[in-house]
Amino acid sequence: MTTVTERDVQTLRDALGPLRDREQIAERLLESSAKHSFDPDTELDWDAAVEDGKWFWPPELVSLYDTPLWRKMSEEQRMDLARHEAASLASLGIWFEIILMQLLVRHIYDKPVTSNHVRYALTEIADECRHSMMFGRMIQWGRAPNYPVPRVYHNLARVLKTVSTTPGSFAATLLGEEILDWMQRLTFPDERVQTLVRGVTRIHVVEEARHVRYAREELRRQMVTAPRWEREFTRLSCGEAARVFSVCFVNPQVYENVGLDRREAVAQVKASGHRTEVMQTGAKRLTDFLDDIGVLNGVGRRLWKSSGLLA
Repeated sequence: MTTVTERDVQTLRDALGPLRDREQIAERLLESSAKHSFDPDTELDWDAAVEDGKWFWPPELVSLYDTPLWRKMSEEQRMDLARHEAASLASLGIWFEIILMQLLVRHIYDKPVTSNHVRYALTEIADECRHSMMFGRMIQWGRAPNYPVPRVYHNLARVLKTVSTTPGSFAATLLGEEILDWMQRLTFPDERVQTLVRGVTRIHVVEEARHVRYAREELRRQMVTAPRWEREFTRLSCGEAARVFSVCFVNPQVYENVGLDRREAVAQVKASGHRTEVMQTGAKRLTDFLDDIGVLNGVGRRLWKSSGLLA
């Protein structure tokens, strides 16, 4: 099979239309970064006290919401679970962003260092550094523990960072960014939520919008230009990443830390129709996009369905 070269890419289309010029996309993203970037250390009031009666995460997005166990819990215990789940998601975000930064560095290693495309990638890496520090400070501010992913998945990510192809890297990037982004878009305008948490999610939403654009455009390009074996491998690795992501989304230790039976809580989350709807709704914009560009085919699609993120 003939592999399409970068020189030919401007003449190509996919299901979404013609591919855009890589340098023009990066130029626009750099302009946006110059206008809408934030320093969380100075933008947010880290000395503010935790506000009584406010949530750390919207209750409808808490994993046990509307389950039999949730209905038995006191309001105080529900709010405490939301605090721990916010810390768990922030911990997951840090883990994922550290992986993403390494994948981005690999992506640009052989690219022209003076190009807009590389310059924007370095800008995004700087964003992700700030985000990771911001999430860490939020965990400490809320007096919650760090929630690392299980060791098996922590080590599996070492393999991913070594063997991931370029399209696989950008597919995994979107998986980690878009579902959390959907949840954060519901969080930052929600006045029931802690002011500082809303500020964290607002910064992340604004800056992640650029990251999603960069990753989507590059994944489209890669799914057109990559050889067939690489596209097939991307479908498989993306499906496996979806499965791992869904398993790691909330660390089950949060349930024990608020006085719940871990096994019972995990079982009720798995059986929750509300939780399934939340996760699939959060993933729908991404899964529609991946379906359009040919990522959700074959075994990869079955893995996505087994993850619970695809109906």
